[in-house]
Amino acid sequence: MRVLCTTLGSPSHGRAQLPVLRALAAAGHDVLVATTPTLAAVFQHDDVRVLSCLPDLTPSTFAGSAMAELTERTDLDEAQRQELMRRLLAEAISGTLARKLLDLLIPVAEDFRPDLVLRDGMDLSSVLMAEKFGIPQLPTPSGTSNTLDPAHTVDSLNTLRGELSLPTVDDPLAIAAHGRIDYVPPAFSYTHHLPGSLAYRQTVNVDRTSVLPPWVAELPTDRPLVFAALGTALPQMLKRMGDGGPSATLPVPVPDPAQTLKTITEAAAQLDDCTVIVATAGMTVDGTGLPPHVHLTERLPQPLLLEAVDLFLTHGGFNSVRESLRTATPTAVLPQFGDQYLNARRTQELGLGREITDRSSEGIAAACRDVLADTAVHAQARRARLAMLTLPEVESAVTDLEKLTD
Repeated sequence: MRVLCTTLGSPSHGRAQLPVLRALAAAGHDVLVATTPTLAAVFQHDDVRVLSCLPDLTPSTFAGSAMAELTERTDLDEAQRQELMRRLLAEAISGTLARKLLDLLIPVAEDFRPDLVLRDGMDLSSVLMAEKFGIPQLPTPSGTSNTLDPAHTVDSLNTLRGELSLPTVDDPLAIAAHGRIDYVPPAFSYTHHLPGSLAYRQTVNVDRTSVLPPWVAELPTDRPLVFAALGTALPQMLKRMGDGGPSATLPVPVPDPAQTLKTITEAAAQLDDCTVIVATAGMTVDGTGLPPHVHLTERLPQPLLLEAVDLFLTHGGFNSVRESLRTATPTAVLPQFGDQYLNARRTQELGLGREITDRSSEGIAAACRDVLADTAVHAQARRARLAMLTLPEVESAVTDLEKLTD
């Protein structure tokens, strides 16, 4: 079986795909990853072929006249703005971005002749490419797959179908006609619109070489251990913009990650009855005057550390959500952009933690204390881990995917 996988966005998208791709390669299937130059390194140590043929996504990818509606609608509250942004993003992904990707991916498919496509949640061009070649396609775990409303993609995709001489399709769920892949059981699903999935057990550690540094073992264990991390997607996106500032060329305003990290560090200083590790994702943080219970580090193997912490202060990216479910780690979620707002809300709905709405250092610290003290949250986190452990190992995906191509 020849499997074409597309990967866009941040490294977390590729890391979510790796367990399935490794299982397919180990079973003798030919796997080709079509990705961006920045993300190619995610796959470099695995038995898959990598083709850096897609452009790195930048804020300008989603900018345009439609996004201007966000700045014009001053009558909207924050929840309404987020809903409008999700609709406009869906239209951009199914329109401008899909057209650009089609031009790049169809020649790849004509040469590779895949039997199956595993696609990034942001890649709707592969829906049409699969229709053109008469093969199945499935979205892989991502925040976009969770939050994108298929109803907002129908018109744009049908326009592209017309350009490809394909019949129009009015069913919004055609974008997942053969299902989807997930690592979360139905009772704890973060998906809002798509149908049921082929669900497999979240891999504990995707990076096979991960190890915690020795200093972590020297931390005190007579007090709660808190880990705080902002993820890499937003800092990387803003880095590509140069020094223009966090909102200089973005189609929508987002929090400045450097300022958010500073506020998180100030909140950590207030948690003087805890030990707090803050991962900076390579951003500069002034640690002058920080109390000794706060430890700054550029990065740590997050899935490993989560096995030992009492609270995860997170941005709420879907990889981080799944890793906290797998390790029964309660969360305090401080969303930054995109699907993270819905993930934060869903986390609170499921009883797994808190959505932080007061973004001051005092508000963040208070939310952390609330979660640490809530025995019901800790019990629900353990319940989620048990549910995660009922899922089959990811290697069983091979047989399921083979059946789709019979």
